[in-house]
Amino acid sequence: MKSYRKQLWFEIPARRGFVNITPQVETCLLESRVEEGLALVNAMHITASVFINDDEQGLHHDYDVWLEKLAPHEPVNLYRHNGYEDNADAHMKRQIMGREVVVAITGGRLDFGRWEQIFYGEFDGRRKKSVLVKIIGE
Repeated sequence: MKSYRKQLWFEIPARRGFVNITPQVETCLLESRVEEGLALVNAMHITASVFINDDEQGLHHDYDVWLEKLAPHEPVNLYRHNGYEDNADAHMKRQIMGREVVVAITGGRLDFGRWEQIFYGEFDGRRKKSVLVKIIGE
């Protein structure tokens, strides 16, 4: 069985943002030379997320609005965690959106549903963070 590991790095200039990372993961898959297996893609920071959904800007806007209603950034004194940083809301947003995705690999390609793409979600940006891509298979 083959095993491949790579870290992808992102630095989102805003506090929050979504980036389609499907092309980078597909490049990793080509480099791995795995034809049949699994790809794990996970955020390596507790205020960021990796998830699968449609690449549609209206949906991304709706996510941002919805997440801000569920866990508003301000006022920061709502949260006990904010004694050290002002990012308690980012931890909660990550919990909702998830840490990782696993995608089947079939015939050397990511085996997606019709509109599925992989996204990096940032909830406390303005600093460098990474995503792990781990691919195993034959």
